[in-house]
Amino acid sequence: MTPEDLRFSVAPMMDWTDRGCRSFHRVLSRRARLYTEMVTTGAVLHGPRERLLGFSPAEHPVAVQLGGSDPADLAAAARIAEEFGYDEVNLNVGCPSDRVQDGRFGACLMREPGLVGDCVAAMKAAVRVPVTVKCRIGVDDQDTEQALDALAEAVVAAGVDGLVVHARKAWLKGLSPKENRDVPPLDYERVARLKRARPALPVAINGGIDTLDQARALLDRGLDGIMMGRAAYSDPALLIGVDPELFGEPAPVADPFAAVEAFAPYVAEALAQGVRLHAITRHMLGLFNGRPGARAWRRHLATAGTAPEAGLDTLRAAAAMVSRERPPAPFQPPAALAC
Repeated sequence: MTPEDLRFSVAPMMDWTDRGCRSFHRVLSRRARLYTEMVTTGAVLHGPRERLLGFSPAEHPVAVQLGGSDPADLAAAARIAEEFGYDEVNLNVGCPSDRVQDGRFGACLMREPGLVGDCVAAMKAAVRVPVTVKCRIGVDDQDTEQALDALAEAVVAAGVDGLVVHARKAWLKGLSPKENRDVPPLDYERVARLKRARPALPVAINGGIDTLDQARALLDRGLDGIMMGRAAYSDPALLIGVDPELFGEPAPVADPFAAVEAFAPYVAEALAQGVRLHAITRHMLGLFNGRPGARAWRRHLATAGTAPEAGLDTLRAAAAMVSRERPPAPFQPPAALAC
């Protein structure tokens, strides 16, 4: 894996980054690396694999995120994911939910760097595709200098191909998963120090990144990549700027209206397979944010779009409610006032 592979990605997000979401995001950017929702090793080994892991070739480059802590199970699950055609296998060492803790995986593994190293080594021995880790800077009362360094040392020794660091601690007791996304303070400099200390390790940063200007600023600090989560999902039109602004390549679509039409063949195919329109368009609700008519777009998809007979005409009717005039540029504070 090269730093270019990590330059921009959309974070794995439970209940959000499913096949429909990833296919829509691919319409907006050819270069963004996309991730599945986290899939546990138990589900991969014993569950309906095609439903859990199936994806369209158009989604490449796409990575699978695994949750687990048994090296043998992770190796087997990684091998299955590679057979499905994924470009990367990522290990979740960042999720703070109670369910994940009860299963001894996710953020609680920050306390067991040696085990994480064993898991990475087992997966590396099992597959040829890159193996990466997504982690926090620490959990609970851990010292973030020691915790992140210990994890990095263990996974580098195991041959990890890259590290994605959510630049916040996770508090496993006292904060909900939702609060863990906002309440612990961001520490971008801690991640930058890790990269300076390990220049050969590809390091991407995650957490609180809402604009491509922020992304560029973090890349300018020497980090190899940016992983954007909720902003990419709630305001997907910003992904249209990823290819020209971060990769120097033309955008695949000119604007959100063109994105709707470019996505129409996928929608038609999914509808023909029995997928309800709302299951697809729920990922598109923020596409026209900031334009006159955006509320009507969302309302129409949330009402008419849920009807059993809803189809492409419903989607196009919703888009027709939005003004094609370009919205005003968002206010940019003077440099002296920018935070």
